[in-house]
Amino acid sequence: MMTFQEQILQGIPAELPAKKEYPKDANRAPKRKDILSVEEKQLAIRNALRYFPVEWHAELAPEFAQELLDFGRIYMYRFKPEYKMYARPIEEYPAKSQQAAGIMLMMQNNLDPAVAQHPEELITYGGNGAVFQNWAQYLLCMKYLATMTDEQTLHMYSGHPMGLFPSSKGAPRVIVTNGMVIPNYSKPDHWEKFNALGVSQYGQMTAGSFMYIGPQGIVHGTTITVMNAFRKMLKKGETPSGKIFLTAGLGGMSGAQPKAGNISGCITIAAEVNPKAATKRHQQGWVDVLVDNMEDLVARVREAQANNEVVSIAYIGNVVDVWERFDKEEIFIHVGSDQTSLHIPWTGGYYPVDVSFEESNRLIREEPEVFKEKVQASLRRHAAAINNHTAKGTYFFDYGNAFLLEASRAGADIMADNGIDFRYKSYVQDILGPMCFDYGFGPFRWVCTSGKPEDLDMTDEIAMNVLQEIMESSPEEIQLQMQDNITWIKDAKKNKMVVGSQARILYADAEGRSKIAEAFNNAIAEGKIGPVVLGRDHHDVSGTDSPFRETSNIYDGSKFTADMAIHNVIGDSFRGATWVSIHNGGGVGWGEVINGGFGMLLDGTPEADARLKSMLFYDVNNGIARRSWARNDEAMFAIKREMERRPDLKVTLPNLVEDSLLENLF
Repeated sequence: MMTFQEQILQGIPAELPAKKEYPKDANRAPKRKDILSVEEKQLAIRNALRYFPVEWHAELAPEFAQELLDFGRIYMYRFKPEYKMYARPIEEYPAKSQQAAGIMLMMQNNLDPAVAQHPEELITYGGNGAVFQNWAQYLLCMKYLATMTDEQTLHMYSGHPMGLFPSSKGAPRVIVTNGMVIPNYSKPDHWEKFNALGVSQYGQMTAGSFMYIGPQGIVHGTTITVMNAFRKMLKKGETPSGKIFLTAGLGGMSGAQPKAGNISGCITIAAEVNPKAATKRHQQGWVDVLVDNMEDLVARVREAQANNEVVSIAYIGNVVDVWERFDKEEIFIHVGSDQTSLHIPWTGGYYPVDVSFEESNRLIREEPEVFKEKVQASLRRHAAAINNHTAKGTYFFDYGNAFLLEASRAGADIMADNGIDFRYKSYVQDILGPMCFDYGFGPFRWVCTSGKPEDLDMTDEIAMNVLQEIMESSPEEIQLQMQDNITWIKDAKKNKMVVGSQARILYADAEGRSKIAEAFNNAIAEGKIGPVVLGRDHHDVSGTDSPFRETSNIYDGSKFTADMAIHNVIGDSFRGATWVSIHNGGGVGWGEVINGGFGMLLDGTPEADARLKSMLFYDVNNGIARRSWARNDEAMFAIKREMERRPDLKVTLPNLVEDSLLENLF
């Protein structure tokens, strides 16, 4: 029996492993579209077989062909390792480079069944957010990481490890690209085709860059959003207790919503059509109550309102039914949104009302055009029900999941009077953009590679102390953000958000991130904690160009450009990142967004201290500079403050134009 380390080091096994049966209780990914011609299917098999010795081809070819027929993809189940998949303590990984060991830990965390949505298919979240396309890529990648030195870089093309190339100690250990196809070939069907061929993949925002940490990854941002949504619509002195936040989705990132609702102090109702996803979140403690019928839901909500409860309820069913029934029952919804995976509306990201979960999955496979028609009809009903509630005073926001975009394409009544904008703003336009991103606040995160909860406790304490110290001299403009973040980290352990690795998320600006990371590095040097991996969600100040989400509050006409995300990754790479990634897709869909991310291992050395100070400063201020140039007031304030803090920062500032000068020009 080979040890874990030996299995990692062998990569593709020397002997052909036995064929595996697909586990019966697994949460399977949706079957993908049958989009390849016969010749292209042959090419897909040829592409898959190139990972393996010629003498195995005759046995593997029909097996891979059957996978392609059954799943629409070749996942290579036979080659899934026998060992358990989870983030082990960093010292348990065979590695010549500690930085590489940290990346191996993060990869395994993203494939941990407790973390991943469809782990058998190497999909972490969002229905199609993949770490790798197949298990051969995983095996080969882990071997490369185990054998590389600190003077080599692994280059990865959409999950495929192209190879180790000589570099330098200051270079990233891994460069990741996902789905970076030529723009004219970036429609949803192009993804279906290229992924089925095994030449490209959808990395989501943090799956394909190994930085996903479970639903906690967006709990903080969701909490900020929900808290401020209530602040927008409640009277002064009112609290959210006993008031309703209605939304949908509990599968991947959306699983954060009920926890965020609890932290915000309201009644959260999250509808989820997949019973396995809803049950998983309930078992993990992310949602308090599980309800599977409308009568019980109505009764439980009335009880919660009467008692001014703070409670989260998972409703196994379609959210459209909830919006419509609450309208008839005169149950007032204070805040509403949706976080289904509408970036993939035709392949299981959104399920139509009045069609069962099982029947919907059959339609996806056998009658995709019928399924599309039903989804669009459901979106029209969904939007109509929301309109009924907003007419009564409900505050509805688009959660950047392409809900309004797909509803508009379906012909729903969600356009503003000008026929150009949507009737409802996205949460970035109304909340996170002006309140957080423009000031430089975003989802900073870290992972304690020792796997010890006590290390995470210490990092929480360090971060809280740093923020409290910074707040003493913070300007009035960011006092609310600072206090919300201090409250968050103070209560982080109590809210029990850890799934998989010992990880934490905390919204912080450039100053906060750098000082927290420096304090971590000092604690590592003193032997108080083990090494720490730093990262962030790509959903951040500088990482993502997304016209309907992250950069939806950019009004100078540049929201459809992607210069910022590209500069982010290039700039981070030579300033000290351990790995960098750039993706097409993620969040709102293939062809709709470009997003970049990084990872950095802190090991307590002076070199790590220099890297973190250089890279974290740029990683945030690249985005603030772009937002300032777009004439966002908050960003202009923030970048001027940063130039005062760092005299070696020189940013081009906009000269503002009087509206009256433009009125009679044309």
